[in-house]
Amino acid sequence: MPTPRGTSERRDGDRYQLHFEPHLPYAYETVWPALTTPEGLRGWLAEAEVERHLGGAVTLRWIDEPATATGRVTAWDVERIAEYTVDDDDRIRFHLDRLGTDSTLVRFTDDRHGSERDCAHCLEIWQARFARLEATLAASSTP
Repeated sequence: MPTPRGTSERRDGDRYQLHFEPHLPYAYETVWPALTTPEGLRGWLAEAEVERHLGGAVTLRWIDEPATATGRVTAWDVERIAEYTVDDDDRIRFHLDRLGTDSTLVRFTDDRHGSERDCAHCLEIWQARFARLEATLAASSTP
């Protein structure tokens, strides 16, 4: 199921929020580690170092950009919410909702600084990232 297009919302000053809500046809137990473990993140987002608890350190070396983001885990509700605040105050949040036994809705927010141009660029990048996530999950569920 293709990821619906993301939306953006201008906040105060140079802040904006990106929103995506991919509905993934995979069980919660499959999706959570893809968003929160170094092994799972490596498949679609970044080479990652993640201390999986509130206040833990996080380092994301993006696989699609020549940049590294470092910060802290700023929200952690096991198997429900993972939030990483990186590069001072840019916030990346995954909020999972179980849909039955074999499907998961990911409510994603990227709250960040930047220009309108940055916003459009980031929407494109996250669209591609969620497509990679879906492809990675599909490949790992194939016998």
